[in-house]
Amino acid sequence: MPADRLLNTVLQYYQDVHDAAKTDQIIGSTVHLLTQLSNPLNLGVLTSQLLTAPAIWHRQDGPRTALRIISVYNTAAVRVRDNEVEAAKRRGPVDGGGLRCEEWTRAVVKGADDRSRRWQHLLVLTGVLMGMEGNDRHTLPRPLRNTLEQAVVMAANLALEGNIEDGPAAAASIVTALNFGFPLLSEHHRARISCNALLPIAVWAITGEEGFCDAQFLRSVDRDTTLQPGHVFAWPAQSSSCNLLREMDKQPFMANMGPLSKLTAFAVQHATDTAVVLQAQDALLVFTARVLDAWQKNRFSEIDPSFEGSHLSPETAQTTWPLLWQVFRKLMFGTTAVLQAIVARSLLDPHMLMHGMAPSIASKSLQILRNMFFISNRNGNSAFQVYTFAYMTSLDVLSRDALASEAFLREIRPADAILIPSTHIHKTLDLYYLNVAEHLPLALPTAACETLIIKSAISYLSQEGPMPPSMAEIFESAHSATLSVLSCPQHSALTIKITPFYIVKLFDSFPQQISPRQFRVAFKTVMEIVSPPFPIAAMEPHLSETLLEMLHNKLTTASAQLLPNAPDSVSQALEETQQEPLSEQSALVMTLIDSIPFLPIPLVEEWLAITAEAMNKIEDPRLKVSVKKRFWDILVNGEMDVERSTIGVAWWGTKGGRELVLLGVAQQPPMMSGALNGGATSSRL
Repeated sequence: MPADRLLNTVLQYYQDVHDAAKTDQIIGSTVHLLTQLSNPLNLGVLTSQLLTAPAIWHRQDGPRTALRIISVYNTAAVRVRDNEVEAAKRRGPVDGGGLRCEEWTRAVVKGADDRSRRWQHLLVLTGVLMGMEGNDRHTLPRPLRNTLEQAVVMAANLALEGNIEDGPAAAASIVTALNFGFPLLSEHHRARISCNALLPIAVWAITGEEGFCDAQFLRSVDRDTTLQPGHVFAWPAQSSSCNLLREMDKQPFMANMGPLSKLTAFAVQHATDTAVVLQAQDALLVFTARVLDAWQKNRFSEIDPSFEGSHLSPETAQTTWPLLWQVFRKLMFGTTAVLQAIVARSLLDPHMLMHGMAPSIASKSLQILRNMFFISNRNGNSAFQVYTFAYMTSLDVLSRDALASEAFLREIRPADAILIPSTHIHKTLDLYYLNVAEHLPLALPTAACETLIIKSAISYLSQEGPMPPSMAEIFESAHSATLSVLSCPQHSALTIKITPFYIVKLFDSFPQQISPRQFRVAFKTVMEIVSPPFPIAAMEPHLSETLLEMLHNKLTTASAQLLPNAPDSVSQALEETQQEPLSEQSALVMTLIDSIPFLPIPLVEEWLAITAEAMNKIEDPRLKVSVKKRFWDILVNGEMDVERSTIGVAWWGTKGGRELVLLGVAQQPPMMSGALNGGATSSRL
C-alpha cells in the first residue's frame, strides 16, 4: 500500500479503541510510515495524531505505553539513519521517504504541538534522540543535537511542573523518558533538569506500584507458601505470586532499576531544596520498613541459610527461591545507590549539617540499612563500595553525638537482651545491632555501654555447643562489640569488672567456636588494654601477668592435634586460602608470643624464656617452624618498643635465649672446674 493511503488508514484507526493484537499492528504501521513518508508535513501530522490517539492511550498503563512511544521513534530514527548511511556508501538516493536525518528530525519534532501534553512531547523527543545519537552514533550536527537536548530538558521541566494535574501516567512517563534519555544529555543540559520536582516521582517510581509495589508481593508469596511434612516449605512455580514476581521483574522500571537509581541519585545531588532530599530519605525509610515488616511476617524468614536445603522443597529451591532473591538484590542495590547520594550530600549541604540534623540523617540512614540487612548480609551482597560508604559514613557521623548514638541503640536494641531469639530474621537484626554497637563505645557513657552493648553481647558469648555459620557470625560480632567497649580508656572501671569473665568465656570458646585468628586477636587486644598507657594498668598492675598465667596454664591441657581448616568470616572476606596449619597447643603459644610486646618491662625476660620453653614442647615439626618464625618476628620486626627490644636482644645473645630457641636447652652458667653443684645446696644450720 502506498505510504499516503496507509497514512489515511492509520489515522482512522487512531480514533478507535482496539484489542492488543490490533494495537500492535497499528504501532508497527506507524513505525513503517515514519520511515517511508517523504513529506515533512505528513510526518508532523502523524506525530501530532499519535500523541492524542485513543487507540494508543486508552490503556493508561503508565511506563509501558511511554516505553512503546519511545521505542516507536527510536526504531524509526535508527532506520532513517541507517538508510542515510547506506545511501552514502553507494552514493545514491536515500531509501524510504528520502529525507535525511536532519530534515526528518525537524519534521517529527514539529509534530509535538499544543494538542498534546508536554510529557507526551518528552517521549517523542527522547525516542528521536536515542535513535539518532544512542550507541555513539553521532548522526546529527552538533547545533541540532544541542537543540534537541535542550528541547528534551525543557519538555521534561514543563512536564514536571504539571505532573500532579496529569496524574500517575504522566509521572511514570516522565521518569521513563529521562531514564533512557539521561545518559545522552551533556553535563550542561543535565544540570538544567528540575531535580526538585524530579526527585519525588523518581523515588515513587522505585518504591511504588510501578516499582517494588511497597513490598506487597511478599504478602502474596506468604499466601502461596505451604508447610509440608518435615517442616519443608513449598512455593509452587506456577502460583499466582510467582507469576506476579515474573511480571513485575519485566516492568520498565524494574528492568531498568540500575539506570533509574542513578537518575534518582543525580536528582538527590542536584536538588536545590534540601527539604525534598529529606522527604526522599523519609520515603525510603517508610518503604524499607514495610519490606522488613512484610518479610518478618513471611514464613521463609524463619529459615537459617545453613538449613535451606532441608527446609525448601526441590521446586522452591531451584525455581522460585532464586527468583525472590533476585528481586531482593535489585531492591537493595537500587535503594542503597539512592541512600549513598543522600549520605554524600549530607556531608556538604549546610542545611543538613545544622545542629541536630546530621545525627538524625545518619540515624535514618542506618535504620534504612538495618531494614535491608536480611538481604545485604546474605552471600556477600553488601560487598560493594556504595554500601560501605553509606554505612561507614553514617556511623562516623552518628558517633560524634553521644545522645543520638545512645538513642539509636535504644531504638534498635533487641527486645530481650538476655534470651537468644529463635527465628533467623531476629538473629539477623541482632547481628546488625552488634555490628553497629561495635563502633559507638567512644561516644557512650560507661553505664550505657554496659546496658546497651555488654548485656546484649553476653547472651551470645554464653552460647555453648556447636553453632551454624550464621550463629558463629553473631558470636564473633559479640566478641568484637565487647572488645570495643573494653578498649575505651574512659570505661576502665567496666573493663576491670568484665575482663575476668570475658577471658574465661574466651578460653571456653576456643577452639570449638572461634578460630585461632579470632582467639589471638581477642587475647592480644585484652593484653594491650590492661597494659600501659591504659589507665587500667595503674589500677590493676598485676592483671596482665595474671592473664598470661591463665593462658600458660591452658597450655597444659591443650591438644596437639591439627585443627580443621575452617576460616572465619574475616578470613573468608580476605580470601585467605593458604592458611598455616595450627593445633590448639601451637595457637596458644602463638598467642603467648603476640602478648610479649605488651608486658610490663620487668616481666619481659622471664616470659621470653617461658614462651621459648612452651614452644619447645610442640612436637610436630611443621607447627614448630611457623611458631618459631613468629617468635623471631617479634624479636626483630619492631613490634616491641626500644626498651623491650633491648631486653630481647640481651636475652637472645647473653642470657641463653639463642640456645633455648635453636637447641631447646638453656645455656649453663659458666663454672670453675671442681666447683660445687649449685643444685645441691647444703643446710645453713
